[in-house]
Amino acid sequence: MNDSIKKRSLESHAKWRGKIESKPRVSVETKEDLSLAYTPGVASACMAIHEDVNKSFELTRRWNTVPVITDGTAVLGLGDIGPEAGLPVMEGKSVLFKTFGDIDSYPLCIHSKDTEEIIKTIKLFAGSWGGINLEDIASPRCFEIERRLKEELDIPVFHDDQHGTAIVTLAGLINALRLVDKKIDEVKIVVNGAGAAGISIFRFLKTFGAKNVYICDLKGLLYEGKEGLNPAQAEVAKETNPEKMDGTLADALKGADVFIGVSGPHCVTKEMVASMAPKSIVFPLANPIPEIEPEDAKEAGAYIIGTGSSEYPNQINNVLVFPGLFRGAIDANARTVNDEMMIAAAEGIASCVKDEELSKDYILPFAYDRRVHACVAKAVKDAAIASHALKGE
Repeated sequence: MNDSIKKRSLESHAKWRGKIESKPRVSVETKEDLSLAYTPGVASACMAIHEDVNKSFELTRRWNTVPVITDGTAVLGLGDIGPEAGLPVMEGKSVLFKTFGDIDSYPLCIHSKDTEEIIKTIKLFAGSWGGINLEDIASPRCFEIERRLKEELDIPVFHDDQHGTAIVTLAGLINALRLVDKKIDEVKIVVNGAGAAGISIFRFLKTFGAKNVYICDLKGLLYEGKEGLNPAQAEVAKETNPEKMDGTLADALKGADVFIGVSGPHCVTKEMVASMAPKSIVFPLANPIPEIEPEDAKEAGAYIIGTGSSEYPNQINNVLVFPGLFRGAIDANARTVNDEMMIAAAEGIASCVKDEELSKDYILPFAYDRRVHACVAKAVKDAAIASHALKGE
């Protein structure tokens, strides 16, 4: 990010004093208006919900409300900066929810790093919402928080850093493989980064049919029995690297068709990219500094390059996912977000790039392309219905 953007953004935030606000949906100009919207008339709505709690989705705005919840421990590329410092990001996500999904959203920044306390807090407020978007919660805590909430609540729960990243990465990979005429079950894929995003990408690619996927952390390739892994990494290590090769990222990339980086700055060299297979696909997604600069990757022979930055072609951006995904889940009256719905979202995004449009510099639609969000919403809704993910099923 250049200094001009930093300066202008800070000035803009000072001017805006917040990116979201609350506005009424009803007029209160007369005595009758007041009687209908508030007392005494509101009591009839209260009692209807008291008799059937599901009426809260019909008689209040709950059905269309999704908070963006964080503990501030993994904010963008900034790390553990605290819940208040994460608030500008959560406000920004709320803007995107409304702009692209017409979903009412607001931040909920929790002052705790205790897994049980965070779960309890969210559950206590869950009756106010139609779905829950978890954001910027560090691993491995984020895995347990999402798992428990999905088990214990009957509304869609989605950790965007895990699954949003995985969905849009798969969408980009689907189209990149179309362009190079390779099949996902035949290519060698290396994922660098064994945190929330990396583990989710790994698992999602396997769910979609990838068979030869390796995952690395700072100490190199993961394999079953490797020392120093956290529980989430130890579990995923059982699903990769069956030969238990104990090597570095450089070792892993030799002959690889695809590199996906969700790790840290400049950990990939030009020599490592040059060692990959012909027509290699390189996605260095770390922000604000990628694993390798796109110019260097191209010079080293990468055929298709996607990054997390809007300054280059092929931005792999979660905003392509979450507004439409939640719109579709809410419209379907879904109780969860399952694999079928996430795959439908990825395929929906990929389908928005037609054969005649597809090129090395255009494997994904732009985030501001409204047709993408509508396409994702429909695909997710249809998948929720087809997979019986609806409330009461």
